[in-house]
Amino acid sequence: MTEMNFEQARFNMIEQQIRPWDVLDQRVLDLLAVVPREEFVPAQYRNLALVDMFLPLGHGEIMLSPKLEARILQVLDIHSNETVLEIGTGSGYMTALLAKLAKHVYSIEIIPEFIKSALIRLDNQGISNVNLEEGDAAHGWSLDAPYDVIVITGSLPMLPEAFKQSLNIGGRLFAVIGDSPTMEAILITRVGEHEWSEESLFETDLPPLVNATEPDRFEL
Repeated sequence: MTEMNFEQARFNMIEQQIRPWDVLDQRVLDLLAVVPREEFVPAQYRNLALVDMFLPLGHGEIMLSPKLEARILQVLDIHSNETVLEIGTGSGYMTALLAKLAKHVYSIEIIPEFIKSALIRLDNQGISNVNLEEGDAAHGWSLDAPYDVIVITGSLPMLPEAFKQSLNIGGRLFAVIGDSPTMEAILITRVGEHEWSEESLFETDLPPLVNATEPDRFEL
């Protein structure tokens, strides 16, 4: 696939995948048009970079579909003065999108190989307002808290309280909660010192975060 084909495929991705899923925020659409997704996927999947599907990254992890990434960005409504925490760096593509919108991104990844490759990809795109950190953030990450935005890119059977506590007042958190095959994407907003609102967004199915907290389950 030539670069000209990629440009046409990128246009088709936005018009045929992103817009029909009610992503109409022009900032998000413009961003997807200029950040080259094909530069962030494993080499063997380069020609599938703009297709509506999850792509394998190795280690049992996946890259979110383009329309899901776009929807997440739209609901979070990130501003240029805000600090973002991303749980699960993966390929680094979502990290790049977040960095283009925010003041700074702290991205936490448990798989060292992903950090190394994402660092190279981000550097190749001239993106420097990101801290990539190795660690297990399945139960929360308060090192640089509080944050204006938190994005959790893998699913959780239940949301640890620590994530909510790491938000600034007015801060937003995106998470996918539940068990396969039916999970719920939610947006949590901290509206006061001890108060949060929760909005149900859509149903989806994502692989769980490594070491995600499991709720107590009743067994006969």
